[in-house]
Order: sequence, then C-alpha cells, then structure tokens
Amino acid sequence: MDVSSIVTGMSAPQHRGSTEKGSSAVSYDAFLGLLLTQLKNQDPTAPMESTDYMAQLASFSQVEQQTKTNGKLDALLTSSALSQADTVIGRTVTSADGKVTGEVASVKVYSDGLVATTVDGKEIILSPGITVK
Repeated sequence: MDVSSIVTGMSAPQHRGSTEKGSSAVSYDAFLGLLLTQLKNQDPTAPMESTDYMAQLASFSQVEQQTKTNGKLDALLTSSALSQADTVIGRTVTSADGKVTGEVASVKVYSDGLVATTVDGKEIILSPGITVK
C-alpha cells in the first residue's frame, strides 16, 4: 500500500507541540495517524509483517521521546536566559566594542539572545565580549 492512499483518507492532524515553519518532519500526531490508517487499510490476505510493525512502533516511540526532550530543552534555555537577565539588571554593562556603556534598567529576552536597555535608553546585545561591572 502506498502512502498517498493512506494520506487521502486522513483528516488534518492536531499538533501537540510547536514545529518550525517549513520543516519537513512529520509531526507526532501525523505519524500516529499514518500508522493507524495503515493498520486499518492493510490487506487481510497479506498483513503487515510483525517486524515492520515493531519497527514503526519503535520509530513512534522515538518521535514521542524527542518531542518531550525538545520541550524540556526549551524550558531549560528560557530559564537560563531569565537567570542571565536577572544578573545584569542594575549593573553597568559595556558593549563588546566598548562604544556603549550604561546601567541596565531592563532586559528583553528574545529567542536568539538578550538585549539590555540602559537607564538612558541605549540597547546593548548581551553577547560574548561584553563587560559587566
């Protein structure tokens, strides 16, 4: 049985977690839907080999564990960024090139890093090479 006949009978999956836009990876729910549809529509005179079934279940388990691991890593990175942001508020920070210096009033946390805003409104990217006093 080919995948196109399996996908045709499926409804759109509901995603459990976030996925990157443009990713070609099959989501957790889509994988489960494909497996169940394949089992429902298999030829009774030539059923799926048990080894094939076990391999697909092992793949499903790996996808599930990777989804959970990614969620935990995201939480850990967010916690680390917030901790780093907390340590610079109220301290004097100098940019890596030495052109911007000031007391940090607030810190914005972005997915790709932190940006400190000084009391006088200047912004400093908290990256390697900055000086914190």
